[in-house]
Amino acid sequence: MGALGRALLWLQLCAMTRAAYKLWVPNTNFEVATNWSQNRTPCAGAAVAFPADKMVSVLVREGHSISDMFVLDSGAGFGAADAGRDPDCGAAAPALFLDPDRFSWHDPRLWRSGGAARGLFSVDAERVPCRHDDVVFPPDASFRVGLGPGVGPVRVRSVWALGQTFTRDEDLAAFLASPAGRLRFHGPGALSVGAEACADPSGCVCGNAEVQPWICAALLRPLGGRCPPAACRDALRPEGQCCDLCGAIVSLTHGPTFDIERYRTRLLRGFLPQYQGLQMAVSKVPRQNAGAEADTEIQVVLAETGPDGTGGAGRLARALLADVAEHGEGLGVLSAAVRESGAPVGDGSAAGLEGSGMRAGLAGGVAAGLLLLLLALLAGALLLRGPRSFRWSRRDEAAPAPFVAPLGFSNPVFDVAGSVEPVRGRVWPSAPQVENSSVSRSYFVNPLFAEAEA
Repeated sequence: MGALGRALLWLQLCAMTRAAYKLWVPNTNFEVATNWSQNRTPCAGAAVAFPADKMVSVLVREGHSISDMFVLDSGAGFGAADAGRDPDCGAAAPALFLDPDRFSWHDPRLWRSGGAARGLFSVDAERVPCRHDDVVFPPDASFRVGLGPGVGPVRVRSVWALGQTFTRDEDLAAFLASPAGRLRFHGPGALSVGAEACADPSGCVCGNAEVQPWICAALLRPLGGRCPPAACRDALRPEGQCCDLCGAIVSLTHGPTFDIERYRTRLLRGFLPQYQGLQMAVSKVPRQNAGAEADTEIQVVLAETGPDGTGGAGRLARALLADVAEHGEGLGVLSAAVRESGAPVGDGSAAGLEGSGMRAGLAGGVAAGLLLLLLALLAGALLLRGPRSFRWSRRDEAAPAPFVAPLGFSNPVFDVAGSVEPVRGRVWPSAPQVENSSVSRSYFVNPLFAEAEA
């Protein structure tokens, strides 16, 4: 069985044990255009240059007419030949192999979650391997990974690399100290294995809180270290995210019978398809200001991804509250609370109403103008009222008070794999701290008290 076959078998075993795994995406293969300064592979007869002060493993799969020989795959080779030079090359500058040390373990863009379902994303801290994850490096490619600043060991459940599975620290340490290991892993950071798979049906906390500053710094580096402005008022910052987003956050407290995989599947199949332009993340996170209560909670992030936002996140969040009110006991959910972002920035509805009122006042005289002003002040007071709470009774469920659902936005930080955002109150490297002073709308339902209130 080849390396690829062994990798597939190992991933199947991970799936059977409910272990999550993350795949390393970039490589240092010779034929990959993005590894070269001209964004193309060297043409025939071109001069090729590698950084003189870098260690790199380069996999070569094809024959190339250049002057030097590097790491070769089976059947690959180089030949020096002036004849057959590609006429399109001309007298172009030598093709420079880009810095192989540019790939960091803590960069969320460089990982892909195995088995990710359509419509799901992960908050930024969870896009990097968590302590209960299995890690897979490509079996048919060369790669090089920077292990970070060394603030603490990177700890995962297991590592699969070069056709070997490492589940014990002694075996992994021997590999990292070997020439093959030194070519592929570098930096002051340490890599450790041996953690158990998450055995708690309610899920496990990722464990990347300590390294989230480096995760966010790596993610925001292409943006100059700054988060893009959110396109909505009162934007939200979920736990584990690096930048603000528009949408809603549902926080659940749960009992011993709660199963996070069953609940995630329930949302994916029964709720999310009814709302367009949304992405959802479901995970267990540390509970803020827990006190004597449980120190963790389930965080459901509903992110607006449409160009103008549709308000679907708010509607779906309220649908989840109603679902908890009706089925919370069977799901193992004890209580649920919701926070929503506001309307898109630049929404002109309020300004338009104000302008029409002024014109009506001028046409109708001073008395009508004063009346409209009083009405506008009253409307403003109603809109600026504090957060409201809703509760439902199991025997006589009352619908929540109607209100205008807020619109959302498309957060450019999301990519195919999530987005970035520092935890409130922390200072992130290479990115100035932005105080999240949003005033969010909050709603709460606790189905345990429904019978007493009925």
